[in-house]
Amino acid sequence: MHPYLRYALEKKAESIDCIRRFVECETPSDSPADVNRFVDLLTESARDIATPKTFRSPTHGRHLRLDFKLPGRRKKGRILGIGHSDTVWPLGTLKIMPFRNHKGRLWGPGVFDLKAGIVFFLYAARCLRDLDVAPAKNVSLLVVSDEEIGSKTSRALTEAEAKQTDCVLVLEPGTGLDGKLKTSRKGVGGYIVSVEGKAAHAGVDFNQGASAIVELARQIDKIAGFTDLARGTTINPGIIAGGTRPNVIAAKAHVHVDVRVAHMKDAATLDRKFRTLRPFDKRCSLQVEGGLNRPPMERTKAIVGLFQKARQFANELGVHVEETSTGGGSDGNFTAALGVPTLDGLGAVGEGAHALHESILIDRIADRTALLAGLLAGL
Repeated sequence: MHPYLRYALEKKAESIDCIRRFVECETPSDSPADVNRFVDLLTESARDIATPKTFRSPTHGRHLRLDFKLPGRRKKGRILGIGHSDTVWPLGTLKIMPFRNHKGRLWGPGVFDLKAGIVFFLYAARCLRDLDVAPAKNVSLLVVSDEEIGSKTSRALTEAEAKQTDCVLVLEPGTGLDGKLKTSRKGVGGYIVSVEGKAAHAGVDFNQGASAIVELARQIDKIAGFTDLARGTTINPGIIAGGTRPNVIAAKAHVHVDVRVAHMKDAATLDRKFRTLRPFDKRCSLQVEGGLNRPPMERTKAIVGLFQKARQFANELGVHVEETSTGGGSDGNFTAALGVPTLDGLGAVGEGAHALHESILIDRIADRTALLAGLLAGL
């Protein structure tokens, strides 16, 4: 058995206890005090292996960077791990989905996305320290507080840290119950298209009105046509609202649209299409807001090279890993768009992100930890 895997197996009970403590510290994105409580917990949990540096957010919890103290003195370059402290779950979720060790899985809010991945990274670093393995590069972990709501306050920090980094390892969960690694992600964005029409009595002055709802319906049909599956571009009008009463011709209506693009150049094309929308009914006016908020993580030679190294080391552990693409975004989108080699999906193996059955496979804790240790030592 590979020594990294043996170490991770010996530390599995400790890892599970750490995961429990992290999950039971609830961290909804919109509760800075609770996120800060987790930052303090993580800092204390890593005190034996890392030096902390925190960064204030004007609206959310603190961001945290851990700089690891590992064997060896002459290191060149840096490996940056990336995770997030916030979850989508509101305070009190533990009452309806408590942390459990049940049927070969760990269950609970945030266990999969992505608190277990943070624990794996900590124990991967401890593996190198305890086995006296000196990595060639410095190792840091950046944990931000607002990833689940768009990374508005952390994006600049993530990009600044990435620019001082040789490669990025993202601790988002793997794909599927075989834990595929992610070598590409779609870019993510959103638009709000608002229509202003003219109100009138639907029975008395029908011809005097200009329905914002009817206009919006026509616009939605056109917007949905921007989808191009062959290019990996998808458009989803997800929320619509408008009108006041059934007997009033609607003066206002709007739609929130989710957009995903596989290629950065398609984002500009799509933006032009939204910006050049014109009303069908000239009595109505349109307003378009929004755009791309995460660039796509496109599969490059450098990213493929990282994956191949991960696959090679996984083979040494007796584990087969595959790569995949996903339509969801992560902070790895930002780092990859800067040209920094980025490998995503190195966190837990399980299922149910953002769902009541969120859980991870216990028998995959050790090999994922060992894989991270191998990457930290070998990159």
